[in-house]
Amino acid sequence: MKGYLHLKNGDKFEGILEDTSTKQEVNGEVVFFTGMTGYQEVVTDPSYKNQIIVFTYPLIGNYGINEHDYESKKPHVSAVVVYECCESGFHYEAMYSFKQYLKKWNIPLITHIDTRAVVKRIRKEGTMPAVVSSYEANEKVQEDEMDLVVKQVSTTEMNTYGKGDKHIVLMDFGYKKSILKELLNRQCKVTVVPYSTSESVIHQLNPDGIVLSNGPGDPTQLSFQLPSLKKIMVAYPTLGICFGHQLIGLAFGGKTKKLPFGHRGANQPVMDIVKKKVYMTSQNHSYVVDEESIKQTPLTVRFKNVNDDSVEGLMHESLPVLSVQYHPEAHPGPSESNYIFDEFINFVNEAGREKIYA
Repeated sequence: MKGYLHLKNGDKFEGILEDTSTKQEVNGEVVFFTGMTGYQEVVTDPSYKNQIIVFTYPLIGNYGINEHDYESKKPHVSAVVVYECCESGFHYEAMYSFKQYLKKWNIPLITHIDTRAVVKRIRKEGTMPAVVSSYEANEKVQEDEMDLVVKQVSTTEMNTYGKGDKHIVLMDFGYKKSILKELLNRQCKVTVVPYSTSESVIHQLNPDGIVLSNGPGDPTQLSFQLPSLKKIMVAYPTLGICFGHQLIGLAFGGKTKKLPFGHRGANQPVMDIVKKKVYMTSQNHSYVVDEESIKQTPLTVRFKNVNDDSVEGLMHESLPVLSVQYHPEAHPGPSESNYIFDEFINFVNEAGREKIYA
């Protein structure tokens, strides 16, 4: 049947609403992803919670869905918008098609949309609320709800993985499975804990290091938790990824702001100021740390985006605290920046370092 993508600015795009969902209307923030591959990882990335994802590459689904590349147990996107979707997946590991996977989880798929035109609107006017609907006429698109999205994707219980000598606590704001995998590959024991875990509980776990994960939404919604997070960062070597990076900036006195249309895709060039090298990175975020706001903090800029000069990572001037706005675990995307995990493990392995309990 015919389907429509209604944007808050009044623009309407007509396509075909595929038989993947029983929902007549789905609301979400419309964003776009520029990678040619990686659709399975994208739709299962918790950072895309409640978003309508527009894939810019004109053909999606050609290698199907396998059992290995999930970033979480279920998809988190509100809806998927593409120009064309393959009916079958042509890959030896494919278990079913992209359409079959979306239908399993009752997620709307709208095809034959002019995705180039949609992306031009977003790049010009910014990300905005939108509706995927079977109705040509549509009432006013609803604004985003201000609910704490992190709470919807974080685990509610502790789980421990691996048996390594070093114990890492991964605070789950909506973590990707690939982050856990990178830590396990470095012979760490990893305990995944809910996003709201207090510093007293963290101390009881006696970790050697802390990782603050990626996640969806506005990091300032967790302002109430910043004093506790700062005490944790002061006590243990800490790595922040994406949302976790933003929390580190906020906890030490910085501010965040929202980009017009964010950084999403697998080809974002980032300069490592220390190494004086540019790396291609995988990214998915709307908010960034405001560089001006950190000048009076103990943080310094370690990474910058080559395209727009925005902050892509921070370092603490005296503590073993490191953050990156991009995804060093990639998936999807280039893995050349996964040395960040090695730097973090070096922090953890520093000889003679005493834990400081604030």
